[in-house]
Amino acid sequence: MPGREPYFVQSLERGLAVIRAFDAHHRELTLSEVARLCGLTRAAARRFLLTLSDLGFVRTDGRMFSLTPRVLELGYAFLSSLSLPEVAQPHLESLAADVHESSSLSVLDGDDIVYVARVPTRRIMTVAINVGTRFPAYATSMGRALIAHLPDAEVAAFLDRVALHRLTERTITSAPALAAELTAVREQGWALVDQELEEGLRSMAAPVHDRSGAVVAAVNISVHASRTSVAEMHALLPRLLATTAAIDADLRVTTPG
Repeated sequence: MPGREPYFVQSLERGLAVIRAFDAHHRELTLSEVARLCGLTRAAARRFLLTLSDLGFVRTDGRMFSLTPRVLELGYAFLSSLSLPEVAQPHLESLAADVHESSSLSVLDGDDIVYVARVPTRRIMTVAINVGTRFPAYATSMGRALIAHLPDAEVAAFLDRVALHRLTERTITSAPALAAELTAVREQGWALVDQELEEGLRSMAAPVHDRSGAVVAAVNISVHASRTSVAEMHALLPRLLATTAAIDADLRVTTPG
């Protein structure tokens, strides 16, 4: 494939693509569906699925294929080596208890945010949010808090490549408008997104720093717009910033220098 480095193992890429073909909308797939979703021949898809089955990552009834809980080991290897969720969890619990709203911690992975810790108080989105859930960074408060603190060249590259889909009537879909919003977020130190990811969802986030001062994650408070106004969200800001400051302080003493 053009542009691939000599060391690139395409079979590994394809095997991971087969695993990623299964999601909330595709919990069970036929061989043909896996082949179509991954751009593979039926013969290749069959080899990958049967290999994953032998390894215990996939189960089948002879026609339908689905993932097994063993795939969680792949993500756990990352989470278990990351002190951040463990450090942040009690602070998220305290924040959620104080403001009576859900709170989460996310990291940036490519152009998405990935939830690595969460304390829900009630269901406020149409999709369930769990550790490992991904959302497009551009339309989320945590994503903007993270992107805004990237080096200028990385912010520019993000704005050049990301497709700004209109997720709701309020979603920012103009790169210049998003750039202006990211500048404001960097200057003020926090982000507020009002119903851009999903109608009825308001979210406010602030960055978390490691001991070197680099932004490594973001914490949010998410509310339903029918219950909490934008002005009321601003009233929660001091508690959010106190939480990220407390996590920062803990990371300075729990992570190696």
